[in-house]
Amino acid sequence: MKYKVNEKGYYGDFGGAYIPEMLYPNVEELRQNYLKIIDDADFQKEFHQLLKDYVGRPSPLYLANRLSERYGANIFLKREDLNHTGAHKINNTIGQILLAEKLGKKRIIAETGAGQHGVATATVCALRNLECVIYMGEVDIERQAPNVARMKMLGAKVVPASSGSKTLKDATNEAMRDWINNPVDTHYIIGSVVGPHPYPDMVAIFQSIISEETKKQLIEQTGNDQPDYVLACVGGGSNAMGMFYHFMDDEDVKLIAVEAAGKGVSSGFSAATTYLGKEGVLHGSRSILMQTEDGQVVEPHSVSAGLDYPGIGPQHAHLFKTGRGEYVSITDEESLDAGLLLTQLEGIIPAIESAHALAYLEKMKFKGGENVVVCLSGRGDKDLDTYIKYFNL
Repeated sequence: MKYKVNEKGYYGDFGGAYIPEMLYPNVEELRQNYLKIIDDADFQKEFHQLLKDYVGRPSPLYLANRLSERYGANIFLKREDLNHTGAHKINNTIGQILLAEKLGKKRIIAETGAGQHGVATATVCALRNLECVIYMGEVDIERQAPNVARMKMLGAKVVPASSGSKTLKDATNEAMRDWINNPVDTHYIIGSVVGPHPYPDMVAIFQSIISEETKKQLIEQTGNDQPDYVLACVGGGSNAMGMFYHFMDDEDVKLIAVEAAGKGVSSGFSAATTYLGKEGVLHGSRSILMQTEDGQVVEPHSVSAGLDYPGIGPQHAHLFKTGRGEYVSITDEESLDAGLLLTQLEGIIPAIESAHALAYLEKMKFKGGENVVVCLSGRGDKDLDTYIKYFNL
């Protein structure tokens, strides 16, 4: 269990809770109660019931035959795109909304980049009849219009973040400000494995259903619960953490996390955090982030709104620093091409985020017959506009 959180909220050198005093009561209330609540048998029963009947889990593990033929390995896709709302984000929001209810919270806030987490949060708020406010960067509101419409239709109030790069980082800042101002009745559903402890651990636990199911499905399909490789895209890193979670201690399984290189890692328009970043504090935890010499956050760039984040979660920083995970990056163009390839070979249109992970298959060398699991973290209908413009469809 050397890759899991310790009692102080750290993964090796990373994690902790670097928060203003005003936020201390909120975070401390969570820290003291989250494991007690999550481990309770009634909570688990309700959580799994909703995952089954509402989300549609288990999500299939699909052996993509034509993709496998192309790469000379058995390429399995973990179909998180088939979840209700179209991505892995719902796994976490179901868990956190149940937790918020147990803590007596009446109002929910969240940040969102690609809009998938915003939609998933608005969805569970509608389901449980709780007030919902979503912060989203103005740039992302423009490029993810269908998701903004969904959130509003679900009854959420969408508040634009108009500072900085007007993307995910800025939406997170706004949500944190809101939480400071409304400490008693509000729960902040963070959408990734970022933020102060216990968020990275809590989100990872809720997302770990992905690898838990994958192990069972691999046994059914291959007779072995350990694949050779597991791939997932990484922005903050919640789908990757969910995909890696139950494989972290199986050292024979290679974990590959694919970041967004944007227009190229050295172009000045990138979100390849492990390549460009250094250790520091962002949004309440110590991790690796892109920053200037004097510690100012560098604006990230990616064609995918969900990977447009200047840092990674502390678990990922730890997996990177210890060498347990391999952190690589893929450009905007490579990801879009991989998205089209999957669509034409398998009839599945992936989110551009997930297409980053698929694109890395092009760079891998297989001997033949390896079992490779790729987390297909979301579906591509939210990105059709970007695909249309890029391919002149």
